[in-house]
This record gives sequence, C-alpha cells and structure tokens, in this order.
Amino acid sequence: QVQLVESGGRLVQAGDSLRLSCTTSGWIVSAYAMAWFRQTPGKDREFVAVIGWDGGSINYADSVKGRFTISRDNARNTAYLDMNSLKPEDTAVYYCAADPAQNRIVNGRAAYWGQGTQVTVSS
Repeated sequence: QVQLVESGGRLVQAGDSLRLSCTTSGWIVSAYAMAWFRQTPGKDREFVAVIGWDGGSINYADSVKGRFTISRDNARNTAYLDMNSLKPEDTAVYYCAADPAQNRIVNGRAAYWGQGTQVTVSS
C-alpha cells in the first residue's frame, strides 16, 4: 500500500518562502513520477509541478514557473516543493501525487494522492 503524507504548509506573508515535503511509503514509489497539485474552495484541483522518477522531466504550471522548484530524494522517499515569492493567490491546499506514468499524473489521474497540506499567504 502506497501512502503519501504532505507536510510544511502554514500561514506565511506575501513574499515569503516555504518548503513542502511529501514523504512516501511503499516499495515502488522511487520509480514513480511525482507531482504537486493545489486546490482552493469551489475550484478544480490545479496542476503545479511534476518530476520524473529519476529527477528529470520537470514541468511547472505557468503560474508558478520561476518561483517554485520541485525536487525529490529517492533515498529518503521524499519529494519537495520549494516555494519562493509567495503570493496571496498561492493560497490553497497542496496535494502530492504519485503514478508510474507521468502523463497520467499531469492529467490529474494519478494512482496515489496525499491528504493535503494547507498553505495560506496573507497580503
């Protein structure tokens, strides 16, 4: 059973930085693509960033490009999202996702999802 647990979300001010972590359990996640999504009330879940199993094939949503950095440490079974220059519009619940197929994960059809961590950016 693969489980994903996000952490690091909290209340910050605009312009601050924050690191989210997604710790995984399960024997095959190191071979999976991993991604971050976010969701605000009343809106669909939004793709943020994705990283391939080997740390390559990185892509970002235009809204976070240049501000957010996705990375992973397979030895620690953990993926990260470093968020800089945070804006109030970045406020959302951030979810981690994992799937063997990167195209499936980008389309929001990942096999595994975490429970989310709340990020709130005050102006």
